[in-house]
Amino acid sequence: MSQFTSEQEAAKSGVYVRKIQSFVKREGRLTSGQAKSIEQNWPTMGLKHIDGLQNFADVFDRQASLVLEIGFGMGKSLVEMALNEPDKDFIGIEVHRPGVGTCLSEAAAQNVHNLRVYEHDAVEVIADCIADNSLARVQLFFPDPWHKKRHHKRRIVQSDFVQKLRNKLAIGGVFHMATDWENYAEHMLVIMSEAEGFNNQSTTNDYVPRPEQRPLTKFEQRGHRLGHGVWDLMFERIS
Repeated sequence: MSQFTSEQEAAKSGVYVRKIQSFVKREGRLTSGQAKSIEQNWPTMGLKHIDGLQNFADVFDRQASLVLEIGFGMGKSLVEMALNEPDKDFIGIEVHRPGVGTCLSEAAAQNVHNLRVYEHDAVEVIADCIADNSLARVQLFFPDPWHKKRHHKRRIVQSDFVQKLRNKLAIGGVFHMATDWENYAEHMLVIMSEAEGFNNQSTTNDYVPRPEQRPLTKFEQRGHRLGHGVWDLMFERIS
């Protein structure tokens, strides 16, 4: 793409530029239960990227603080958070279809009404479907660390992505990250400390204790028993 100044310019010239993705879409096997859950619950809890910019006050039929989670996995902790914070509305984004099915099933079983999900690339959903200055919190828990050095460019927490999130967060909104890879935690800390418009909520200017709002997963509990660390970072948008 060296002869072009942007992807848009390349596209206008008929040149396709392959985007670096921060995830690998692993379809896995969709169980009959997951498929049935998607069929039954998608009409009420599913959102489509193709529908573009959303007014979430209309989606949820109320005005409430909006929390966005990127990559919710199987969705158990996301459903738990929505259940524990009924005064907030939650949007989950996940590309793994079995995870979407399980999340919808859990939400329906728990009678959760303040949760909607996208099955799409998070970067595109954030760009096309989320209004500027609308989010109270963005959550990114245990993203793919792309631990090999040659793959670090695929890590989702990069300077340009952080500035895109900044536009979507309201002033005072928080970007909350968590990882069990120390190297990725260090990478996140460097990127966020240098990011314009953010302030670290850590009193030691690095990491914060796990806040009560983030559920402790079985995976994390096992890690603690084995002596593995987990690092939480919370940065507030200040400008």
